[in-house]
Amino acid sequence: MDGANESTQGNFILLGFSDNPHLEGILFVVILTAYLLTLVGNTTIILLSQLDPHLHTPMYFFLTHLSFLDLSFTTSSIPQLLYNLSGRDKTISYTGCAIQLFLFLALGGVECLLLAVMAYDRFVAICKPLHYMAIMSPCLCLALVSVAWGCGVANSLVMSPITLHLPRCGHRSVDHFLCEMPALIRLACVNTAAIEGTVFVLAVGIVLSPLVFILVSYGHIVRAVLSIRSSSGRHKAFNTCGSHLTVVSLFYGNIVYMYMQPGNSASQDQGKFLTLFYNIVTPLLNPLIYTLRNKEVKGALRRLLLGDREVEKE
Repeated sequence: MDGANESTQGNFILLGFSDNPHLEGILFVVILTAYLLTLVGNTTIILLSQLDPHLHTPMYFFLTHLSFLDLSFTTSSIPQLLYNLSGRDKTISYTGCAIQLFLFLALGGVECLLLAVMAYDRFVAICKPLHYMAIMSPCLCLALVSVAWGCGVANSLVMSPITLHLPRCGHRSVDHFLCEMPALIRLACVNTAAIEGTVFVLAVGIVLSPLVFILVSYGHIVRAVLSIRSSSGRHKAFNTCGSHLTVVSLFYGNIVYMYMQPGNSASQDQGKFLTLFYNIVTPLLNPLIYTLRNKEVKGALRRLLLGDREVEKE
C-alpha cells in the first residue's frame, strides 16, 4: 500500500540534458526553431487539405490526420522540454507527467496504425486503380482512422496506469527529458520483468504488426509497378508512394530501435537523442517530404498563395 501511495504523489525531476549544461542553450535555440517550423509546416498541410477541393481525396484525408498527430505529438513534450532547458527548474508535476506519458503512448500508437492505413490506401491506388474510389469510400476512410485512434488510445489506457503505479521507493529523478515509459520503468524498485514482457507483446501488436502490413503492401505495390510497361507510368507510381515510404522509414527507423529493447539494454544518452529526433525532427520533415515530392500539394500551395486565376495564367 505504501508503495502504491508513494507512486501517485509529488513531482518528478526530468534530468534531460542537465549532465551537459553547455549543450542546453544550444539545444533550446535549435529545438525552439524546429518546433516553430513544425507548427507552421503541419498546420499548412492541414489547411491545404481542408481548403483546396483538389485535395479532398482519401490520401489527403489521412495526411491531415498524420499532420494533426505530429502537431499533437510534438506539443505533448517539446514545450516542457523548452521550459526545462531555459532554467534550473527541471520538475514536472505528477499530473503533467501522467498526461505526457498517456499522450506519448497514445499518439505514437495511432501513428503506427495510421501509417499502415496509408500504406493500404497506396496499395489500392496502385494495384486496383479502377476500383479506388469505390473501395476507399468516405465511410471506410473514417472507419480506418477511427480504428487507428481507438487502438492507440486503448494501448495507452492499459500501459500508462501500469507504468505510473510501479513502486519507486522515493525515486523521482527521470533520466530523460520527458515522462517516457522505459525511463519510468527504470525508476521502479521492484522486478519489472513482467511489465517489460507486457510492453514487448504490446509493441509487437501496435508497432511490428503495422510494419509487417506496410512491407507486405509495398511488396505488392512494387510488383504491380514493375509490371507497368510505360516508364513514365512507373515513375508516376513510384513518385506517388515515395513520400509515404520516406515517412515510414524515418518513423519506424527510430521507434523500432527504441521500443523493441525494453529496460536498460540501450544507451540512455543515445536513447534521449533518438527520442528527440523522433519527437521533433520527424514531425518537422514530414510536411517538407510531402510538399517537395508532391506536385498536388505544391499546386495547392500556389493556388492558396496566388489565387486560382494567377495559377491558371502561368
